[in-house]
Amino acid sequence: MDIRKVKKLIELLESSDIAEIEIKEGEEAVRISRNSKFAPAQVQAYAPAPAPAAAPAAAAPVAAEESPSKALRGNLIKSPMVGTFYRSPSPSSPAFVEVGQHVKVGDVICIVEAMKMMNQIEADHSGVVEAILVEDGEPVEYDQALITIV
Repeated sequence: MDIRKVKKLIELLESSDIAEIEIKEGEEAVRISRNSKFAPAQVQAYAPAPAPAAAPAAAAPVAAEESPSKALRGNLIKSPMVGTFYRSPSPSSPAFVEVGQHVKVGDVICIVEAMKMMNQIEADHSGVVEAILVEDGEPVEYDQALITIV
């Protein structure tokens, strides 16, 4: 979907009393909602997060290299887009899921931010979270494994 169309939809939403709009074109879909769980202050709170996360990033590749054997045992939740991975809705909120926690299909397990839009990623399998393969605030690629559920 063309970014200009998305911007026009946002302008339409802002200039009307519509709370939410969802448009589908073929296999592509976009949903824009005025009443989101995320306040604008929370969106801005994510901006400084990558700077402090730079120091633990050195340890992150080691953890990521150790987990592929574990990842093969369960169902992988993969990133549907390029963006930034967040475990919680805001820096002061608890994480959506922790290792060892039971999740059901449809439970929100993380967020991938792309172009200042927070995209909730839901579990597509029920089970127990075995591993979280990405550090909070870390950039992710399309189809990159994020979480393992067994």
